[in-house]
Amino acid sequence: ASLLPVLDVWRTVHRFNFLALSHRLFGDTCPLVSLSCFQTPQRIPYDEAVQQEFRPAAVGDAFGPTWWTCWFKVELSIPREWAGKEVHLLWDSDGEAMVWRDSQPVQGLTREGEKTSYILTDSLMETDPHNLNLYMEVACNGLFGAGKGTMIAPPDPDKKFTLNKVELVVFNRDVHELLVDFEILLDMAKHLGEKNQRSFQALYTANQMVNLCDVTDPSTFPAAHQLASAFFSQRNGESQHTIHAMGHCHIDSAWLWPYEESIRKCARSWVTVVRLMEKNPGFTFTCSQAQQLEWVRNWYPGLYAQIQDFARKGQFIPVGGTWVEMDGNLPNGESMVRQFLQGQRFFQEQFGKLCTEFWLPDTFGYSAQLPQLMRGCGIWRFLTQKLSWSLVNTFPHHTFFWEGIDGSSVLAHFPPGDSYGMQGFVEEMLKTVNNNKDKGRVNHSVALFGFGDGGGGPTQKMLDRMKRMKDVDGLPRVQMSTPDQFFSVLERDGSQLYTWIGELFLELHNGTYTTQAQIKKSNRECERILHDVEVLSSLALAQKSAFPYPATKLQRLWRLLLLNQFHDVLPGTCIQLVAEDAMTYYEGENVGNTECHSLAALCGEFPSGLGPLTSPAPVACVESLDGSITMENGVIAAHLDSMGHVTSLHLVSSGRESVPEGSCANQFVIFDDIPLYWDAWDVMDYHLETRKPVTTLVKPLEIILPGGLRGSVRFSLQISEKSIITQEVILDAMCPYLRFLTQVEWNEAHKFLKVEFPVQARSMNATYEIQFGHLQRPTHWNTSWDWARFEVWSHKWMDLSEHGFGVALLNDSKYGASVHGNTMSLSLLRAPKSPDTTADMGHHQFTYAVMPHLGSFQEAGVIRYAYCLNFPLHTMPADSVQCPAWSAFCVSSPAVVLETVKQASAPRSVLVARLYESHGSTVVTWLQTCLPVKEAITCDLLEQADPTGHLPLKELGVELSFTPFQVISVLLVLG
Repeated sequence: ASLLPVLDVWRTVHRFNFLALSHRLFGDTCPLVSLSCFQTPQRIPYDEAVQQEFRPAAVGDAFGPTWWTCWFKVELSIPREWAGKEVHLLWDSDGEAMVWRDSQPVQGLTREGEKTSYILTDSLMETDPHNLNLYMEVACNGLFGAGKGTMIAPPDPDKKFTLNKVELVVFNRDVHELLVDFEILLDMAKHLGEKNQRSFQALYTANQMVNLCDVTDPSTFPAAHQLASAFFSQRNGESQHTIHAMGHCHIDSAWLWPYEESIRKCARSWVTVVRLMEKNPGFTFTCSQAQQLEWVRNWYPGLYAQIQDFARKGQFIPVGGTWVEMDGNLPNGESMVRQFLQGQRFFQEQFGKLCTEFWLPDTFGYSAQLPQLMRGCGIWRFLTQKLSWSLVNTFPHHTFFWEGIDGSSVLAHFPPGDSYGMQGFVEEMLKTVNNNKDKGRVNHSVALFGFGDGGGGPTQKMLDRMKRMKDVDGLPRVQMSTPDQFFSVLERDGSQLYTWIGELFLELHNGTYTTQAQIKKSNRECERILHDVEVLSSLALAQKSAFPYPATKLQRLWRLLLLNQFHDVLPGTCIQLVAEDAMTYYEGENVGNTECHSLAALCGEFPSGLGPLTSPAPVACVESLDGSITMENGVIAAHLDSMGHVTSLHLVSSGRESVPEGSCANQFVIFDDIPLYWDAWDVMDYHLETRKPVTTLVKPLEIILPGGLRGSVRFSLQISEKSIITQEVILDAMCPYLRFLTQVEWNEAHKFLKVEFPVQARSMNATYEIQFGHLQRPTHWNTSWDWARFEVWSHKWMDLSEHGFGVALLNDSKYGASVHGNTMSLSLLRAPKSPDTTADMGHHQFTYAVMPHLGSFQEAGVIRYAYCLNFPLHTMPADSVQCPAWSAFCVSSPAVVLETVKQASAPRSVLVARLYESHGSTVVTWLQTCLPVKEAITCDLLEQADPTGHLPLKELGVELSFTPFQVISVLLVLG
């Protein structure tokens, strides 16, 4: 007979025994002395909570609603006849609970995380306290929020939570050990398969144990356990695969719950980890996101001190090096630098070391510029698993070198178990080995275990499972490890590994480039504002050393921006509460006042001003002719029909036409947008089959400004009965692009709005801006890898060029895009209903522009004009018409962009200038400045000076050599 029928028969025969054994996990019970509670809609500190008036409570009581907190006071008395017993407080309730004892958090409890009891004592002694008062802080939400019906549904605001069971119990540890023994043996019998003799050995060992074990007689348990121990002591051969197990608890800083609840999730999860470390000295736990540690440091200082203690012991291991686990696509280059800068500084200050691995297991794709940024911040290792979610193609490696667009390389590992929340099951360990795509090249992999996303973390049962699999014949070796131990093994024998060049594109969740447009727009705006404030404040500091550079306030504002770049906030996959919090952080932090303060201070330092504004001859012209309108400024000329379509767009100097004959550019189109499940996350390829042009005209094209410095026209289109587009098409004097200032009243459900520009250019690839550079993606769908990129992301511009001519699309706040054939599409708005029914509803304003050009986009200055669109000029009053022109910095090569000027972390009289090569070329340039610089030194992205990086100060400035897409930072010491 095959194994599986034998196994089924065996299970059927002995089912009663297992049920009976599991029922003996808890022995004697004892009721509480008293139980009382009070509820509050606020998340209040412990000291405030215990001063409230508590009312009597009982098992079966309901509390809530959603997002409230119910505090319980638990008075208990442990029977003295339980001496020598392991005593637990059994607590089974809905929601997430924190146990407080002696004014300190001591244990997190949640049924979803398989933690429903708090260990009062391992072995009750006469000297132990028998009468105790505990407090339970119960959050009225689950590990995954409070979705109504499904996990990602909007929260049910009226959900009630129930206290199901609470009592003192004797915990029978020997029963627990037997149950884990049986579980591992049966899983080996099932999952090793009928052709593996070890399957039968596991099955018959379990059978012998059952024959020995009398569930009514605990004295028979040790002999049964010894049989299992003998089986687990049979060792592997030397060639067996080694799994490096690490505890983990991925906690989304906000997602289906608000930021404030994440603070408590961190505390509940990590205090549980601390308790496990006390009982399991070999247990290691990895923890990313400096922001979360900072939360716990501020709100739970006692717990934080314990975390630091276990970090010193090497058990609690900070990883990642970033402020949060940010989105890997949408933050700009400087934001990504600041994620590492703020994160690494925190880890250095609080834990005495920098992280060497970038930890981003749950983000929706990874920019091709990340390897260089990691390297520049002291990181050369990378871990994620998210590409296992790709819907179309299977990524070909689990361990490999990842090379960025500049040539920087890091060692990357994707845990082959395709999870960051394993539970230590046999099936998971076997999948880790069998699924490994780099067999023969590498014999080590990682397994991250612990409940995650909503917190929870590892359990004692998970640890007990893996102890049995440490080195047992038939299974891979499973050893507790650390990221450094694991990557060090790979580095010693990495010569056989393959290299993947370019972006790590997730073939799923493409809708995250567009969802929650207001969050994305605010992110772009705040990136600009912080850039400008730092530049202006730096210039003021350079002119007057006493200038109060707002370093503390800027750090606070940067950290808020970085927090909102978390991978469920900036992508727009969060509930309404989180979106509202994010907008509050964007809008309510008074960044405008900071900017104005710096501007005013700068004006005061330069009494002559920056020179007068002079008006060029008015050359923009708008004319109406035969029902259409012509706009021309000496650089480009456009023809628009009454619906705002651009029917012609050509370069005046050459007459080169951009719009194919018979086509219309600036065509709004709408699609049905109904994903399979992940509503806010996904846009599926089949949405393309539902394309409908927006053709209902509300107000035909009319001239608003007839010309001069600016000409403009306006029109309105009806999307539906509930949604309308109003657009002003603007042409400025001497400007090489046509600008579209767009306002939308958007009140749709599961619709996707785009604008299309068919262009008269042909190329197999289009170019998209990414952080500090650009890359190309195919315009065809030849292969599944090409087709899977039907919707991609870009930053300020994208370009489609053939030799000698091309067209660029610029934007001020959009990220979703595509180029298929010769049609360029910019994704504007979505309307998902989960997890936020209000996502994207209401008023929107944004700008995009079309720029035809001769030559390549590099030669035409597309990158510079995209910056101009996103960084409008600041004007200041001049004292006299004759005041001289003044320039703080000048870069001699058009290929090099001066991206950032800021004050260095220390000392205050040092500035950091960050530049990058933007064309994809090798170039030498001069950085010139009129600031009083006495010394220039290259540094890394953490602003640590290169000992060999002293740069001579010459008449032309500082000479810098760049390779393609290289980022260089220079410390400028002020005199």
